[in-house]
Amino acid sequence: MTIPYRRILTVALSAALLFATAASRDASPSLASSTIADGQRDFDWEIGTWRSTVQVLADPLSESPDEWLQFTGTSTVRPLSDRRANVVELAASGPAGRIDGLNLRLYEPQAQRWSLTFVNMRDGLLTPAVYGSFRDGVGEFYGDDQLGGRPIKVRFLIVRVGQDEARFEQAFSADGGTTWETNWIAVDRRIRR
Repeated sequence: MTIPYRRILTVALSAALLFATAASRDASPSLASSTIADGQRDFDWEIGTWRSTVQVLADPLSESPDEWLQFTGTSTVRPLSDRRANVVELAASGPAGRIDGLNLRLYEPQAQRWSLTFVNMRDGLLTPAVYGSFRDGVGEFYGDDQLGGRPIKVRFLIVRVGQDEARFEQAFSADGGTTWETNWIAVDRRIRR
């Protein structure tokens, strides 16, 4: 079975970072007031360490029956460059093995958007970035990639469920974004700031 570890790690790291983005310790509890108008502080709420529960679809965009692999571990989100960038470090394991990866998030002030790029530590390769922003407390990020040599669309969603909980979902589309198949679900719960 082929597991899209690069994309899975990207999603996991992105999920961890989404949790940190909603509100910093000193910010107002309101999601709307916890970010600067242009979005460069969107991930401030996620800075810290999180307990991650990850589900990964074993063989996405295939005719195979859905088999979900389970992993648990931690995501640590660290700020960079005065919080205009951050890095997520994910370490998780389960019966199917380990996921070790980094997700670099960079804010583009001219476009007022974030780019999320995942690095699978197993092979040291960067995945193509997904791009987007937050609206009404939900981060939506889109990009292009390949799976098994064929082009696909990638969607990554970050939803802050509460002050100390977030949900990250990744989905692939083989038909240009008409239909999506979710292949990565991570739920993070804060351990510490």
